[in-house]
Amino acid sequence: MAQGSVLIADDDSAIRTVLNQALARAGYAPRATGNAATLWRWVQQGEGDVVITDVVMPDENAFDLIPRIKKLRPDLPIIVMSAQNTLVTALTAAERGAYEYLPKPFDLSELVSVVGRALAEPGRRPVRAQEDSETDELPLIGRSPAMQEIYRILARLTQTDLSVMINGESGTGKELVARVLHDYGKRRRGPFIALNMAAIPRELIESELFGHEKGSFTGAQARTTGRFEQAEGGTLFLDEIGDMPLEAQTRLLRVLQQGEYTTVGGRTPIKTNVRIIAATHRDLKSQIQQGLFREDLYYRLNVVPIRLPPLRERLEDIGDLVRHFLRVAANEGLGQRSIESAAIEKLKQHPWPGNVRELENFVRRLSALYSQDTLSADVVQHELAEAIAQTVPESNDDPQDLSEMVERYLGKYFAGFGDELPPPNLYDRVIREVEYPLLSAALAATRGNQIRAAELLGMNRNTLRARIKTLNIRVLRTPAH
Repeated sequence: MAQGSVLIADDDSAIRTVLNQALARAGYAPRATGNAATLWRWVQQGEGDVVITDVVMPDENAFDLIPRIKKLRPDLPIIVMSAQNTLVTALTAAERGAYEYLPKPFDLSELVSVVGRALAEPGRRPVRAQEDSETDELPLIGRSPAMQEIYRILARLTQTDLSVMINGESGTGKELVARVLHDYGKRRRGPFIALNMAAIPRELIESELFGHEKGSFTGAQARTTGRFEQAEGGTLFLDEIGDMPLEAQTRLLRVLQQGEYTTVGGRTPIKTNVRIIAATHRDLKSQIQQGLFREDLYYRLNVVPIRLPPLRERLEDIGDLVRHFLRVAANEGLGQRSIESAAIEKLKQHPWPGNVRELENFVRRLSALYSQDTLSADVVQHELAEAIAQTVPESNDDPQDLSEMVERYLGKYFAGFGDELPPPNLYDRVIREVEYPLLSAALAATRGNQIRAAELLGMNRNTLRARIKTLNIRVLRTPAH
């Protein structure tokens, strides 16, 4: 006996066949069509317990059809599929009233599971995104599977007040995610206030958060409002929450538990209505074990965790990101430019320890320095080599201790973390992210002498040659001074 009827609309006959077979094996009764008109007729006739539809169909866009379906049958769950895998698509699906959004290609077992959940929750209201949102341009870009999962999570969270913890390396876009949750959520008409814990002296954090009264400490010459008061009715984004001192953590926990706070030096409780979004690059569970972060606060903040992948885990997004940054540069008056596909491949070979922020600055530099309409692979390769060479100290003499030069280079690399500590598993991090610039630095230090560079690095000369070829490192041989 069938568990429920599923209507399928997709102009790709292969997808219709696969979905028919998978749903039938799972015990459902599927019925498929290749156009929106037939789907609409079936819905009008009262058929179907669940709808699965592609966005783009020959006769009508599903985003135009879905509101009519929801008006006629508001409790009919609609699952949207799309190959246009952007944040805009995910948010639009949610705004139109879709039960779930699945980017193509999708996992069949996941789709069958979503159908089961939809049938088990017949009265569940779909998550809705901002009704009057401007979705032409959004800061989060990428079609990789990792980014697709983030889009789905964001589309579901925009209309909730759940606390969110965003974890990711520097430059991955943690504040951009917080802005999307605010700008496309029900608090969008309220303020968005951001506070970076790592940028505030520890002794001033409580005053920054909760405000202070006149005379409450030396230099407090007037009453000052804190970020909680400034964010009233909106969102408070606490960046680098792992750098918050324990005393401030205790006060923040009390606010989350009781919904009120007092200013520094004040006695009257102040009610607060603020959504908290936190972010960190640190491993907070490790900090809990070290007694540096409160476990109870962690669970209050980490209701919904979001992990932003570093750029090295989504190299397929580099092309989209570069083209977006080129458009931004053009809007800033730096000229319209395109980029060769071979140049994109060069960019994919770079480790990008600074993640998307580093890539953005690199593209901005290319736009400022080069006038040609199309950026070539040679231009990209040259600028990447220049960026690496700038980190290697120049010397007119053979270094007494070549290992000292590499040490200085690595010191400059890790200085890029600022006050942040490198993540756990440092060996893997160095191998993964520093090999290209490290080998380049060693070759520069030895003026292209691969035998000396191999000795310096403590590796076999043939291994070094193989890595140079694999990483496409350009060896520049310069004469000794």
